[in-house]
Amino acid sequence: SPISSRQRLRWFITNSIGPSHLFGGAITSAFGTAVDRPKEYGPHWGGFADRNGMRMTGIVTGNAMEAGIGYAIREDPRYFRVPERPFKSRVGNVVKMTFYARQYDGTYGLAYARFAAISGNNFLSNSWRVSSEANTHDAILRTGEGFAGRMAANAFEEFWPDVKRYVFHKHNRE
Repeated sequence: SPISSRQRLRWFITNSIGPSHLFGGAITSAFGTAVDRPKEYGPHWGGFADRNGMRMTGIVTGNAMEAGIGYAIREDPRYFRVPERPFKSRVGNVVKMTFYARQYDGTYGLAYARFAAISGNNFLSNSWRVSSEANTHDAILRTGEGFAGRMAANAFEEFWPDVKRYVFHKHNRE
């Protein structure tokens, strides 16, 4: 069945401030701090906070755009796992669902809302970024990183339940 308004709101919140997304943001912000990019923020805790805050503005803006545009054109932004399929097919689903979305009729098509949101928010954010990264070149790089981040999130959603079950399972002791 098509995504409901409540499910769309849940998707927006979870994909903006959910634990796995916050963890991923901490990793990327730590890396940016370690290499001190952009230099305006500095290589310290304050710089880490600035990088993470800037990342959050992009994530929240992009997710709001994807949810809103997706609502208007009836696209479902959620990732759908295929745990019954072989590993190679599951990896293919991770890649496919980075660029495709489920439509209102249950078919899959290009994720137009996602394309607009990821590219749009990265160019829009040039208006509030520090000058060294507020340009077309960096916006294009951030757009590529946005799709890579979506693919990583899809992979996490696809495989984490299996890893968790395998690693944290309880042994039957007799």
